[in-house]
Amino acid sequence: MSEKKESVLAGFKAFLMRGNVVDLAVAVVIGAAFTNIVNSVVKGIISPLVGAIGTKSLDGYSSCLKGPCGVDAKGEAIGVNILWGSVLNAALTFLITAAVVYFLMVLPMAKYLARMEQRRKVREGVQETVVVTELEVLKEIRDELVTQRRSGESGIPGSRH
Repeated sequence: MSEKKESVLAGFKAFLMRGNVVDLAVAVVIGAAFTNIVNSVVKGIISPLVGAIGTKSLDGYSSCLKGPCGVDAKGEAIGVNILWGSVLNAALTFLITAAVVYFLMVLPMAKYLARMEQRRKVREGVQETVVVTELEVLKEIRDELVTQRRSGESGIPGSRH
């Protein structure tokens, strides 16, 4: 029984020490902090700008589907009220988050990776050109040596026939 516990714990430890699990944990923590920043921007800047047309908060926008709508003396909702302002607020939060992630993370990383790939291709192209040039030179030397051997002339000092 203790051997099984040790193997389960060893397996769990191996699982936790995998690189992708640690990366995922870091991404979740950073994502949570990033979400707080975006929510603050939406609530503090975007919502008041949009709300300048009407109410101060997008959450205040609603439509009454079945009236009368409102809140009774006990604080309970009366009627069927559609809170489309909250949906708009969530949609704006999503769009802003997606835009910030794309323009500040995805796009720069894609450009960086494209530059790295282009540099790699240029390096490989230069190496390939050098290799092809050396190969051509070696072929020419070989052909010249074959020609010299056939004609009986050896241009190499100290060589015998």
